[in-house]
Amino acid sequence: MPIYAYKCSACGHAKDVLQKISDAPLSVCPECGQSTFSKQVTAAGFQLKGSGWYVTDFRGNGGGSGQGASAGTPAAAPAESAAAPAAAAAPAAPAAGSPAS
Repeated sequence: MPIYAYKCSACGHAKDVLQKISDAPLSVCPECGQSTFSKQVTAAGFQLKGSGWYVTDFRGNGGGSGQGASAGTPAAAPAESAAAPAAAAAPAAPAAGSPAS
């Protein structure tokens, strides 16, 4: 459900209200009781930036630079962990300078 900002033009009381989209807008001010309570136009709570990433995504890793997947992301971890067991299971090749038995 969206949060709507309301403000009374008579007394200046402002309030954020959680309402369904289908709910009728409020008109009576809860502070002064007059019917001058109306919805305010507000900005969205997020910003779009870059090629499909929100500026608030990955805030701790790079400050929301808007870049796509890069090394060190969780998506890269499964490929690295899958390669590690295969390397460990492969037999070790003898060194080039060591004598063969």
